[in-house]
Amino acid sequence: MARIAVYIDGFNVYHALQEVKAFHKYKWLDYSALARCYTGAQDTIAQVYLFTALATWDQAKVARHQMYLRVLQKRGVRVVFGKFKRKDKICRLCHRPYQTFEEKLTDVNIAIHLYRGAHLDEYDRAILISADTDIIPAIREVRQLFPTKQVGVVVPIGRYGMEMKQECDFHFQMKQSQLARSQLQDEIDDPILGKVRRPATWV
Repeated sequence: MARIAVYIDGFNVYHALQEVKAFHKYKWLDYSALARCYTGAQDTIAQVYLFTALATWDQAKVARHQMYLRVLQKRGVRVVFGKFKRKDKICRLCHRPYQTFEEKLTDVNIAIHLYRGAHLDEYDRAILISADTDIIPAIREVRQLFPTKQVGVVVPIGRYGMEMKQECDFHFQMKQSQLARSQLQDEIDDPILGKVRRPATWV
């Protein structure tokens, strides 16, 4: 029996689902249920961390996101926030400047929590759900300094993640069947929010 800690790069998973129209219906994810798809029957899940950020320039999106995060937190998911930073870019077609937003701090937050969990002996195995190679230095450090700990990766659907797989003790490829059986109920009763419903575009 092993203690498992799961570290989820929320936007890495979201964008994998967003890029394929057939996968949009899986965005209403119960991450605590998804985590159990990658553990053994005798294993215990010590922690499930979700790393994300709020799109503060769009209050409607923020409200929907916070509602979804509250539902996940009620299921034991711990949410760790990064932030979006405004960034100036130049259009490659018209060469005019424009502004966009870039997510910051997520890879750093994952690295810190992965290392801290090993140092505090919170897990026997850590599972990263991400294909972001920026996390690789943290994986290497944990495996080197804590040789009794194992670090694995779940590569989001539609991603390859070869570099991540090579750095880990074990790996899984996220499957459509796992996403399908890890969905929240279409309608959820919350004592504060009332009825929380799956977004119409995610049906």
